[in-house]
Amino acid sequence: METALADAGQPFAGASMLDFCGEVLEIAIPEGTREVVAPLVEEHLAPSAALFADDVIEIPRLVVSDMDSTMIGQECIDELADFAGLKPQVAEITERAMRGELDFAGALKERVGLLEGLEEGAIERCLHERISPTPGAATLIATLSAHGARSVLVTGGFHRFADPVAERLGFDHVIGNRLLVKDGKLTGAVQQPICDSTTKEATLREEAAKLGEGARTLALGDGANDTPMLLAADYGIAFRAKPRTRAAANGWVDSEDITAVLLLLGIDREKWVLK
Repeated sequence: METALADAGQPFAGASMLDFCGEVLEIAIPEGTREVVAPLVEEHLAPSAALFADDVIEIPRLVVSDMDSTMIGQECIDELADFAGLKPQVAEITERAMRGELDFAGALKERVGLLEGLEEGAIERCLHERISPTPGAATLIATLSAHGARSVLVTGGFHRFADPVAERLGFDHVIGNRLLVKDGKLTGAVQQPICDSTTKEATLREEAAKLGEGARTLALGDGANDTPMLLAADYGIAFRAKPRTRAAANGWVDSEDITAVLLLLGIDREKWVLK
């Protein structure tokens, strides 16, 4: 990496490995040179994880995270749609919304509308048969909690999935959307107001304000509706994210194991709370 920086004519004050496994490289670079350094990191260290910070990185006192494709490996609404035989149609809308090509609220209403008449019991079946945590998610939250961080799961997905996921992973609080049910079947509507990108950003700012000035914040997400939240955090890390979201964040993780975030924050493995 040092050779690549030198070949590109990029000055740097120093580079050192932060862990004995040789997985975490800290590079001190001049302000305003991320645009040059980031492509070099991707080229020479892919699949990579990186976090660009103006000051010494501190352990955050608040972590706010997306759920679908971040804390879990699936998109819940896509999997639920499979029980109605509509997964391809719903997944295509989800993908476009997460890339930022569609308005999130409109896309959510359209997808939920397609599920009208689906038996309520499909939700529990989907949860138990299809939904699984991202590798390292429980260890990430447990470790940050042990270091004094408050954790909030805020999702454009649904409480029927988010509540048990949050309990399993150890989150302190959950914010999400609610599917409306009548006579044991989905009505095809979502309770208002909808939890969207504005809600996610507002949640981070409100929670941070409770902690007082100087408290570092961490946000994690993968889609377009996570971008405002990532930008509002001190450490906004895009996890296996869509291109626009990844480009907007000041950090990223491309590996499947989200404990890479702990390495970026400088938390040694011996201080992890393994789950």
